[in-house]
Order: sequence, then C-alpha cells, then structure tokens
Amino acid sequence: MNNTFDFSGKIVWVTGAGQGIGYHTALAFHQAGAKVEAFDLRFHEHDYPFPCHTMDVANPDQVKTVCQRVLTAQPRIDVLVNAAGILRVGATDELTFADWQACLAVNAGGAFNLFQQTLPVFREQRAGAIVTIASNAAHAPRIGMSAYGASKAALRSLCLTVGLEMAPYGVRCNIVSPGSTDTDMQRSLWHTPTGEQEMIEGFPEQFKLGIPLRKIAKPQEVAANVLFLASDLASHVVLQDIVVDGGATLGA
Repeated sequence: MNNTFDFSGKIVWVTGAGQGIGYHTALAFHQAGAKVEAFDLRFHEHDYPFPCHTMDVANPDQVKTVCQRVLTAQPRIDVLVNAAGILRVGATDELTFADWQACLAVNAGGAFNLFQQTLPVFREQRAGAIVTIASNAAHAPRIGMSAYGASKAALRSLCLTVGLEMAPYGVRCNIVSPGSTDTDMQRSLWHTPTGEQEMIEGFPEQFKLGIPLRKIAKPQEVAANVLFLASDLASHVVLQDIVVDGGATLGA
C-alpha cells in the first residue's frame, strides 16, 4: 500500500483504531509514512506502532480533553478518519432504549464530538481531508438493524453537511461505506460455521441481498479507499460516499 500512497510528514488522526477497520486504516497510514495518532475506548491484541490515546468518542468532555492535549503537542491535523463505531441488533420494539442511544451516541455523536474539536483547526489551516467510515446499512434498510442503520444514516448526513461547510476552506470531506467486512463486529453476527457463506449468499427474510462479488471484504480493502480519499489523488473529490460492499446494495 505504501507503494501507492505517500503520507510522509502528514499528521493523521484515526478514531476506532484499536481494532477492525480503524486499526487497519491507522496501520496503512503508518506504513505510508504518516505520523498517526490513534484513538479508541480500548487498545488490545496488537503491538501498536503508533501513539494510542484512550478516549470514549461518545463523551464530549473526554473528547475535548484528549484532543486538546494532542493538539497542544502537535497543533496540525492533515487527515481525520472517523472510524469508531458499535453494533446493536434486534427488532425495533425489542431493542432497549440504551442500545438505541448508544448507537447514536457513538456512531453519529462520536464524529460530531471530533468535528467540534478539529474543524476550527482545519478551517484555520485551510487544508486537510476528513474521511468517515459509515456503512452500506445507511443505504439499504435491514430487519433487526434499525438502531445501527439509523445511526449510520445520521452519520452520513452529518458528514455531507460538514463537507458543505468546509469545502470553501479547501478541506475535503468524504465517506466510505463498507458492507460485510471480516472484523470482530461482523463475526459477532455469524452464529454457525457457515455464517460467512450465508452472508455472501444473502438473507431474503431480512431483505438483505447477497454479495455479487462472492466474498467478504478484508479490512485492508476498506482502508485502501480511505487512503485514496485522503490522498492528493483525490484532490478534487469531495462530498462523495464510496460504497465498498462487493455490490451488495446494487449501487443504492
């Protein structure tokens, strides 16, 4: 990946960098020469090659404290990647209000809290790129996904609005919307040894199409799209939502 992208000397912030897509995105930026600042609620399982900051993105006071501390040490941000997210599933009338609130607070509220602390920096710099990880669930409803889908749709709308606000300052805001990706979050939905293949085939009773490309995405494939949108190769790309789901939403 670092043969394609060069982020040498760039300051890149990645939330949700403890695992999954966020981790692989942070690692890809690190391998491409960036100075990565990683944020997550917890860090485990990996020998992280970049500074890690423990932070609950849903807690605005904590976000302010941690972000201001990092900005004091390095007052520039070249790239912000909002990758923090959680999953709560269940029929709408069976979901707890706490699960509903948690999805909104982390998936949409987390990005909002980061924007509050970073947009003034980007605006003053008059340069930078913001890439947010949403989901193809924001494009197509699925039974049992009301909280997750609604939170990702809210996130998508938020990021497009921020994109309009920041474009006059030369700051490019874009979205990557993955489908089924081989992460711990995805594997939590596989309840049998054939779970991966069932996901590829689709679930008609859930109104979920299969995956025309016939495979689950690897986190690195999602990360590659993030790096593209953050790079100079995408210098005239703004307000776009790239759906990376193997065709599962048929372009919706």
